[in-house]
Amino acid sequence: MILSDSTIRSLLDEGVLRVDPLADHQIQPASVDCTLGRHFLKIDDSQRTHLDLDQPIPYRDIEADTIVIPPQSFLLATTNEYIALPNHVTAFVEGRSSIGRMGLFIQNAGWVDAGFEGRITLELFNANSLPIELRAGRRICQLVFCLMDCPSNKPYRGKYYKQIQSVGSRISDDTENKPGVHS
Repeated sequence: MILSDSTIRSLLDEGVLRVDPLADHQIQPASVDCTLGRHFLKIDDSQRTHLDLDQPIPYRDIEADTIVIPPQSFLLATTNEYIALPNHVTAFVEGRSSIGRMGLFIQNAGWVDAGFEGRITLELFNANSLPIELRAGRRICQLVFCLMDCPSNKPYRGKYYKQIQSVGSRISDDTENKPGVHS
């Protein structure tokens, strides 16, 4: 079940759900708008000829109020908002329609697990033929909250728990494909 604005407000007021900072105008009929932070990561393609899922990926850190994403380029960004989900609520990250209509695709793998806490790392891709300039503080995406049928027995405490900046892929930390390691 997708949560309405009134349920979102109740959970925020009760301290069950946390979105900080949060202005009243960010709460929409069935979502909460999140704003763009100042921290970005760009894959450092000068160090590699390809990316390997078993090796750490090199990134360049960028702190800026404004950033330009060239055409057909990928960038990681973060939200200003720090969120904390209870063990019975999950969230989808959706790009804003007005931004998508400019050719900017926004993801975070689309899903935030119950129990997650931290800022959301966003995956931005400029599908346009022109560069797109973004400014920190602008509404960039929305969180759609969903009530689970029961609280999670194993709330999220994974490798991105309590992240406060954009965090690059940590896929090389996955153990299921490493020799001699069994999950």
